[in-house]
Amino acid sequence: MDNRCNRHNRRKYSLKVHIVLVTKYRKQLLKDSIADDVKQEIVHIANTRDYKIIAIETDKDHMHFLLSYDTADRVCDIVKIVKQETIYYLWQKYSSVLSKQYWKKKTFWSDGYSACSIGEVSSATIQKYVERQG
Repeated sequence: MDNRCNRHNRRKYSLKVHIVLVTKYRKQLLKDSIADDVKQEIVHIANTRDYKIIAIETDKDHMHFLLSYDTADRVCDIVKIVKQETIYYLWQKYSSVLSKQYWKKKTFWSDGYSACSIGEVSSATIQKYVERQG
């Protein structure tokens, strides 16, 4: 039996994606408690939606995470959910800080993202890279 693959109904799969999100205007806001809270919120989102966070780390103006997901999910939907829910969470908790940075509307992440699917061979390499961020 192959332990590297997930099984669900009649599916056998191993889908992993390396996602990078950047703060709007590259503002260096991902430090201290904001960085910790955004990581915890993404882990919470993953747990409630049956994604698995393999590695997650922030730098001052961007973050990386390596995620395992189901065949029924689309990467663009995963990113949309993560961005929407983290923006809502961060604005509830840090509105006084964020309103000084983003005074026109409630935002946090830039419009785009980077997503790279990874093969099983490079998973350990990507994981080490993500863990060394910051």
